[in-house]
Amino acid sequence: MSTTYRLKASTLDESFLEDLKATYGDQEIEITVSEFNETDYLLKSEVNKQRLLQAIENVKQRKKLVEIPLDNLE
Repeated sequence: MSTTYRLKASTLDESFLEDLKATYGDQEIEITVSEFNETDYLLKSEVNKQRLLQAIENVKQRKKLVEIPLDNLE
């Protein structure tokens, strides 16, 4: 069985360890820690990368923007 937890290091506490113990009991587990960079993840797919770069270009050129009057946010 494999489980991935994605969380901020600052949220690690005793309850996280208790949850791990409750889930895996006395089984041997391996914990691997790696930093998660959302930008790298989003740019990994070439299709997604091109969509994001095009969206940035659209904003720079003020094209294809949706404007919502602040009065509509109430």
